[in-house]
Amino acid sequence: MSDFGLRIKKLRKHLGVSQQRLAELMGISRPTISQIENGERKVYADELIKLSEIFGVSVDSLLNLEKPPKVILTEGKKKYKKPKFQMRINVPKNNLEKFKEILIYILNKIGSKPNVGETVLYKILYFIDFDFYEKYEEQLIGATYIKNRYGPTPIEFKKIIKRMENKEIIKIESKYFQYPQTKYVALRKADLSKLKAHEIEVVDDVLKRLSDMTAAQISEYSHNDVPWLTTDDGEIIEYESVFYRTPLYSVREYEEDIQ
Repeated sequence: MSDFGLRIKKLRKHLGVSQQRLAELMGISRPTISQIENGERKVYADELIKLSEIFGVSVDSLLNLEKPPKVILTEGKKKYKKPKFQMRINVPKNNLEKFKEILIYILNKIGSKPNVGETVLYKILYFIDFDFYEKYEEQLIGATYIKNRYGPTPIEFKKIIKRMENKEIIKIESKYFQYPQTKYVALRKADLSKLKAHEIEVVDDVLKRLSDMTAAQISEYSHNDVPWLTTDDGEIIEYESVFYRTPLYSVREYEEDIQ
């Protein structure tokens, strides 16, 4: 049984609601409720909202994204430390070399498109990382993304770019429809020996779907993805929330509901 399924079961029993009654309130079948509680079926965004309304708790609480601060006592003073969200798997440290090769690969393929500036690159990297995590339950680039008004932003990007600038890439300040735009041009080809076939497949799929979007379009598109929706402004977007995506954004094949 998954942690999420266990939380749903405990909340349901606490309210004295049967699986059948919860299914009726949700508009789904009783076996589907059983699947959810046993961790055998994902829950979509609209269902999360219904569950939060039925149980009277926030969506973040259902996803276990809200945790009380940990109090550390040191010489009579209290320090509050926000606990790190517990991932479902062990996540390795950011792979700098893989980040660089994927960035070079992206620039080789779409960097010359007039719409592809820094903002578009941020969102492309986000969807590559989160699509890969949803599909394979492991990280590809492993960047840390924060939520801001323009969508997910990889906080390591600037430092990595600084290391690569004038050696592997060049930075160009330009305009796109009279708006300032920062573009990057690769000075070499990507070393594909450092990338696996299924990794390149995910990258290519994201580029095919999203690389023609403008900065405004791809930002708006990212704002409807569950990981962004369930994160507070300025906070880190947790990879675990990708498993609650709606069908429009989901890239993983899940078992069909039992009706």
